[in-house]
Amino acid sequence: MDIRWRNYSHSLTAKLSAFIITILCFAGCLTLFINVVGLHDSNFGITFEDSYYLGNDYMADSSDVFQSLKAITGKYKSEENILSGGSITPEDLEDIENELYREFRYSSRTYNPNLTTAENYKVFQEAYADKILKEKDKFIQEDLREYRAALHRLASYQGLVYYAKSGASELTNSPNPAKDYFKAFPAHMVFDGSGQTVFPEEVKQNSNYYRITAGINQMGHQDIVYFAFSEEFINPRIAEWQANKELITRNLYLITGLALAAAIAFIYLLFVTGRKPEEEQGVHINSFDKFPNDIKLALCFALAGSWFGIMFALDHARIYELIFPVTLLIAAPGLILVLSLVKHVKNRTLIKNSLVYSIFYKIFDFGRAVYQSGSTAVKVVIIVIGYPILVASTLFMFPITLGAAAWLAFKKVQEFNAIKEGVKRVKEGVLHYTINVTGDGEFARLASDINSITDGLNKAVENEIKSERLKSELITNVSHDIRTPLTSIITYVDLLKKETDQAKASEYIDVIDQKAQRLKILTDDLFEATKASSGNIPVNFEKIDLVSLITQGLGEFDDKIQASGLDFKISAPDKALIKADGKLLWRAIENLLLNIFKYALPGSRIYIDIIDSGPVITLTLKNISAYELNISADELMERFKRGDESRSSQGSGLGLSIAKSLIEIQNGSFNIEIDGDLFKAMIWMGKAE
Repeated sequence: MDIRWRNYSHSLTAKLSAFIITILCFAGCLTLFINVVGLHDSNFGITFEDSYYLGNDYMADSSDVFQSLKAITGKYKSEENILSGGSITPEDLEDIENELYREFRYSSRTYNPNLTTAENYKVFQEAYADKILKEKDKFIQEDLREYRAALHRLASYQGLVYYAKSGASELTNSPNPAKDYFKAFPAHMVFDGSGQTVFPEEVKQNSNYYRITAGINQMGHQDIVYFAFSEEFINPRIAEWQANKELITRNLYLITGLALAAAIAFIYLLFVTGRKPEEEQGVHINSFDKFPNDIKLALCFALAGSWFGIMFALDHARIYELIFPVTLLIAAPGLILVLSLVKHVKNRTLIKNSLVYSIFYKIFDFGRAVYQSGSTAVKVVIIVIGYPILVASTLFMFPITLGAAAWLAFKKVQEFNAIKEGVKRVKEGVLHYTINVTGDGEFARLASDINSITDGLNKAVENEIKSERLKSELITNVSHDIRTPLTSIITYVDLLKKETDQAKASEYIDVIDQKAQRLKILTDDLFEATKASSGNIPVNFEKIDLVSLITQGLGEFDDKIQASGLDFKISAPDKALIKADGKLLWRAIENLLLNIFKYALPGSRIYIDIIDSGPVITLTLKNISAYELNISADELMERFKRGDESRSSQGSGLGLSIAKSLIEIQNGSFNIEIDGDLFKAMIWMGKAE
């Protein structure tokens, strides 16, 4: 008991430590991240920048200067030009007029649909002249603001020297507009019709350099843009960039470490939460865990929403002071709720332990109990009355109730359509068609009953077809086998009537006797096959040694064995006692041996194996056929079927059928297998106690 308590206390300490580590590391990680992004107004990309010139800040400043110079000299030129409307392009004017014309067409009473577009447009220009002027004035005022803002931005860069020219428009703050003057500065960009020069060269490797190249492609051949940054501008920014990179890199390492520690501790909590001692099974569920999971999930979202609400409510300075304690206070109960939900995931009760599930389950269980206790009419009445009551009692979740009802109705309609289609297909004669309706409802039981009917019809049709085929083959085979000796008898009787030579007459009588005996064998075999298949033969069970029966039987057939040249190989235990009728069993084995003598390849080996297989004894006879066995085992078991399709042998084709029937009435099993020319007969008989 003491060891168990000590192990439990160690486990509790480890869980508590992991919980604290998760909360502290998560809060610290989030605090550092927001401080870096918000307080320092930076991003983690600076960590991967190799120099200030390859960073976002330098390219943003350069692009801003370039675009401002280009816009001032190219588009705006001067305040006088803007005020006179010179900055408004034909495209801008066309956009203004098109927008107002749409208003004129759909809202103005002066628009006449009977006039042509050109005539209406003339009316529009006269009616909307003032509005067009006002819109142009808005464009002018906007361009004037942009022009002054661009000048202000250029003036705000201390240490910036520039010179730009586009046509007659020129702008500079440089004492010397010469290209070489700008190239003397530590960082410069020189663009004109003769080419472009950028220093340092590594600036071209900046991922945002496309902002400059896009503007260069729009410059005319006579346009000039020169600008350079002095050491007064560059040096403080390089120093600031280096300081920011060191700070961000250090914070990135801290954030990564805290995030990794929080992840490891959280994964550990996920793994151990709810675990019971090794000698106990299942998941540990306490009283708090039994609180409905949907409410706990709603509390998790409420905690997350409250955190965002507090952050938005605080002013900029207070956020960085309070983010850590606020995150701790909110993350702790949030993690407790998450771990409780994890327990239910492990216990597979996440849905079952919810308030919505409990309400629906109780209603559904009650309805199902009433529903299953009545007839179909009662069930329909319950559904018609019960659904409005359910909707009224669960009005707060009406969409869910409506969706469930729609889904159930759609499913039942599908089941009904499946049954209707199945009945139609069966009526058309497709007896193999199966109606696929799952479950245990009325439609499922109806579908199962219809499938049973179709299965019975299908089997009856198959049996009828097979019976007709067997009858046809039986009549054909019996007619052939009986007609051959009967024809010979009639022929030789006619010859005997006319024959005067006593010696020949004696030969005719011998032939007639042989054919008569052949007819007797056929009729006897047919009679025996009929009795065996009907089960009218009495069976006297006794304990028989199958090994002795086979040995004695082969002794009786010694003359046939010697005459056939067959080599019999026997593999058997000392004894194999079975429960059978000795006479009937020997008759079945005798048929198999006679079958071997008739159809086995002369001079080949015959294998007889007796195997003790536990509750049964297996007898196997294998031989190589002298005829090509291009027939299946099932067909060969049918009556009057022979291995030689020419029917030139002396067999009746009933031996295997008789053997099978005789074995089965002794509670045994009989089967044959064909593999190429290998014929194998197998008998299974119950072992004697």
